[in-house]
Amino acid sequence: MAIVAQSLFALDSVWLSLGLKLGLIVVFFLTAPLAIGYMEHKVMAHMQDRMGPMEAGIGPIRHGVGQLVADGVKFIQKEDIIPSAADKWVFAWAPAVSLVPVLVVLVVIPFGPGVWAEDLDAGIFFALAVSSVGVLGILMAAWSSANKYSLMGGIRAAAQLIAYELPLVLAAAAIVLQTGTLSLVGIVEAQHEFRLFGAVPVPFAVPHLIGFGMFYVAALAELSRPPFDMPIADSEIIFGHMTEYTGLRYAFFMLSEYAGMVVLSALATVLFLGGWYPWPGVGLPAGALGAVLGFAITMGKIVGLTFVMVWLRATFPRLREDQLQQMSWLVLIPLALLNIVVVAIAKVMW
Repeated sequence: MAIVAQSLFALDSVWLSLGLKLGLIVVFFLTAPLAIGYMEHKVMAHMQDRMGPMEAGIGPIRHGVGQLVADGVKFIQKEDIIPSAADKWVFAWAPAVSLVPVLVVLVVIPFGPGVWAEDLDAGIFFALAVSSVGVLGILMAAWSSANKYSLMGGIRAAAQLIAYELPLVLAAAAIVLQTGTLSLVGIVEAQHEFRLFGAVPVPFAVPHLIGFGMFYVAALAELSRPPFDMPIADSEIIFGHMTEYTGLRYAFFMLSEYAGMVVLSALATVLFLGGWYPWPGVGLPAGALGAVLGFAITMGKIVGLTFVMVWLRATFPRLREDQLQQMSWLVLIPLALLNIVVVAIAKVMW
C-alpha cells in the first residue's frame, strides 16, 4: 500500500488551495457539531423513554432533524445582554477565544487518504497545544462576568484542565514513542503497518488499551462533559462561566463544546483506532473512491466515540470535585507514566 504523502486539496494556485481548504474546514466545523448535537438529542430521548425533538424538519425530512437549525435561528433573535458590572471587552471576546482553537485544530486532522489541510511534522503537538488554549476563553468569561457563580465555574474548569491535560498528553506521547513521529498522517500509516508481536495486525487501541482509556476519560474532562461537568454544575452554580451569556455568544460556547467532542474523538481515532483504514493491513482503493471511503470510515469511528460520550452523560452521576481530582492525580497520571515506561521497554524488545 503506497503512502499518501500529499493533500488532495494542494493545488497549483496557492491562494485557490488555501481558500478551498479553509472553506471545507469551515463547512465541516459548522455541520459536524450539528449532527452530533442532533444525535445527542435523540439518543438521550430514547434512553429516557421519550421521543425528543419531532416537529422541526428540513424539507420533507421530519423527525426533528431541523431542531438545531431552529435553535440557531432562535439564538440569533435573542437580545445580546452584557451585565453592567462586566468587563465588556473581555466578556465579548471570551466565546471567540473558546471557539477558534477548536476550528484551528481541524487543520491538521487527517480524515481520509489525502483528506487533510496540512500534514505538519509536529501535528499531534500542534493539536494538543492549540486545543488547550480554549480554557482561556472560559477563564475570561468567568472573570469578566462579575458573577460569583461564573467565577467558581471558571476556577473549577482551570483546576480540571490542569489535572487532566497531563494524562491526555502522556497517553498521546506513548503513541509518539512507539511510532517515532509527531505527524498525524505518519501515525495513521505506522498503525496500518503495525503487527502485534510481529504477526497480528491490530490498531493501537489493543496494545495501548490503558492509554486509550486514559485519553478518552481525559478528553471527557477537558470538555467538561458528564460525569466531569463540575465547572457547569447547574444545580450548584447555575451554568458556570456561561451564566451571564445570552444569544449568539451563548451559542458559540455550546458550539465549542460539540465541536470539541468531534475534534477529540477524531484525535482518538487517529491515535488509537487506525484513522481512515478499516483495519490495519486492510487497504483502500486508490483515488477519489478511496478518499470517500476513508472519510466515511473515519466519520463512523468519530460518531461511535461521540455516541459513547452521550451514553455516559445519560448513565453516570456527576463526580464531586475531590473525586475528580483524586482520579487524575492518584490514578491516571501514575498510570500514564507507567504506560510510557512499558511502551519504551516494549519498543526496545520488539
